[in-house]
Amino acid sequence: QVQLMESGGGMVQAGGSLKLACAASGIVLRAYVSGWYRQAPGKQRELVATIPTGGSPNYADSAKGRFTLSRDDDKNTLYLQMTGVKPEDTGVYFCAAGSYSEMVYWGQGTQVTVSS
Repeated sequence: QVQLMESGGGMVQAGGSLKLACAASGIVLRAYVSGWYRQAPGKQRELVATIPTGGSPNYADSAKGRFTLSRDDDKNTLYLQMTGVKPEDTGVYFCAAGSYSEMVYWGQGTQVTVSS
């Protein structure tokens, strides 16, 4: 059974930092494209960042320069370091794995709330 378990969400003030983690079981993350998506209240889910099986992460414009995606292959865990957060970063953050054409596996999400 495949599970992606996010953690690390919470409330943070604007300008602060937060680090999300996604622990995978049942799959080997490095064998898939994996990444982070978010869904703000009343909006569609959007890409935040992805990392290929080999190579460097790719970021949405909104995340560039502020967020860092990393993957620990020994722990089979994906991370998202968020710095300089803004109120518009508020939303539910989802971890996903699959391919660039379709993310097959999804976590349950973790809430991030940024106060101004």
